[in-house]
Amino acid sequence: MAKVMSKLRGMSVEELGREEHELREEIWKLRLQLTTGQLQDPQKVVRSRRTLARVLTIRREMELAKGDGR
Repeated sequence: MAKVMSKLRGMSVEELGREEHELREEIWKLRLQLTTGQLQDPQKVVRSRRTLARVLTIRREMELAKGDGR
C-alpha cells in the first residue's frame, strides 16, 4: 500500500483526474461482471473502490494545500 500511496502522491492533479476516471470505469465494469456472474475475484471491486477513495483523498489534500478548497 505504501508504494501505491507514494505513486499517487507523485502525480499531478490532472493525472489524478485521469486515474479517477479510469478507476470509475473499472469499477463499473467489475460490478457488471459481478452481477452477471463472470467475475472470479469479487474482492477486485473492493480494492478498486479503496484505490478510488485514496485518489480522491490525495486530490482533495492537494486542493486544500493550494488554498482554494471550498
